[in-house]
Amino acid sequence: QVQLVESGGGSVHPGQSLTLSCLTSGSALDTSVIYWFRQHPGEPREDVLCVDDEDHKRYYTESVKGRFTISRDKSKNTVYLQMNSLKPEDTGVYYCATDLLTYCALYYPKYTNWGQGTQVTVSS
Repeated sequence: QVQLVESGGGSVHPGQSLTLSCLTSGSALDTSVIYWFRQHPGEPREDVLCVDDEDHKRYYTESVKGRFTISRDKSKNTVYLQMNSLKPEDTGVYYCATDLLTYCALYYPKYTNWGQGTQVTVSS
């Protein structure tokens, strides 16, 4: 069984930064691939970033390239999402998630588990 707990969200002004954390529990296999996705009110999920057990990373959203970075600390079973230069359009609930793969999906990941999410609000 996999458990994912997101934290670190908050309210910031445009241009500021936040670091989100995803604490993972479960087998190494089941948590080998961790994604971050976000969801805006009334909108479908938007895949953001992925990191696999080989520390390979993949961006899924063009708008966050150069601003968001995913990383993981395996010793702490934690995956991070460093978000810099935040924009109002980054507002949403951010989730970390797993799928059944052992590598980051090339496109359109199919999530199997995710946490409760953490709210990120970017506003003036």
